[in-house]
Amino acid sequence: MKHYWIYEYHIGAIGIAEADGNITHIFLTDSQGKDIPKGYQKGETPLIQKAHIQMTEYLTGERKEFDLPLEFFGTDFQKKVWAALLTIPYGETRSYGEIAKQIGNPKACRAVGMANNRNPIAIICPCHRVIGSDGSLVGYGRGIPRKEFLLELECTHIQ
Repeated sequence: MKHYWIYEYHIGAIGIAEADGNITHIFLTDSQGKDIPKGYQKGETPLIQKAHIQMTEYLTGERKEFDLPLEFFGTDFQKKVWAALLTIPYGETRSYGEIAKQIGNPKACRAVGMANNRNPIAIICPCHRVIGSDGSLVGYGRGIPRKEFLLELECTHIQ
């Protein structure tokens, strides 16, 4: 079964979805859930509850790493990008070019940006940690203010 639940956090509504024992989507949405993944039914499962607890801990600065089973659906290229995002440490950033080099395709900066934009597991797979080569906060489909908030949150709580 595929389930989702929407929680209200101080940065807005966040949906958490799971299928077959893996988190498949973290989506920033509105309280009506306009971004619900197709084929998912409303239902709060133990795994979704665990993800909610970890998200709450992250958003209050208590958690720096997530410990959840994840499953990504996308192209092989997208999966390589998302795997690279998972290696960016809490409180650090990488440029699109650095991610492109990391996955062995140094000229694929724009494609990295598109994969970032299609990241289905936001925050946990930290696409917010990818910035422009000049240090600018560019290209966050969930809104630059949210990207800025998440980066500031991490900088505040890094030791």
